[in-house]
Amino acid sequence: MGLAKVNSLYREVILDHSDHPHHKCHLDDVSKEIELKNPTCGDVINLEIELTDDDVIKNIGFTGEGCTISQSSASMMTDAVMGKSKDEALKMAKTFSDMVIGKQHPQVDLDELEDAAILSSIMSFPARIKCATLAWWALQRALLNQTGTGEG
Repeated sequence: MGLAKVNSLYREVILDHSDHPHHKCHLDDVSKEIELKNPTCGDVINLEIELTDDDVIKNIGFTGEGCTISQSSASMMTDAVMGKSKDEALKMAKTFSDMVIGKQHPQVDLDELEDAAILSSIMSFPARIKCATLAWWALQRALLNQTGTGEG
């Protein structure tokens, strides 16, 4: 696939998730909840997670505002972790955070990120890394019981 086609696909996936975010809602039953802010560009993510008794993500939702990258990354993250165990989701968050700063991971780990793997090229735009990782940091902090309001 040519570079122009790859760039077009990249933009299409990001814009689709930003314009039509998945799981952008409040949940009725919340096990974990956190709000994180990116003071650099004003992104805000409010993440709510419903866990089963055996720590599987039964439902996940987010609200908030921000740039296209932060909102699309949150949408992609919610799709990727739905139905995953707490430990699997934490591993995925680590993989994502490593990926956007250029650390290598096996392709099988990147495949688990689903659409979010497309954000690997964000490392070329250092100012956008916080935007892309905000929802993933919120996921980690919520699952590790680091609740409350804070900066990502």
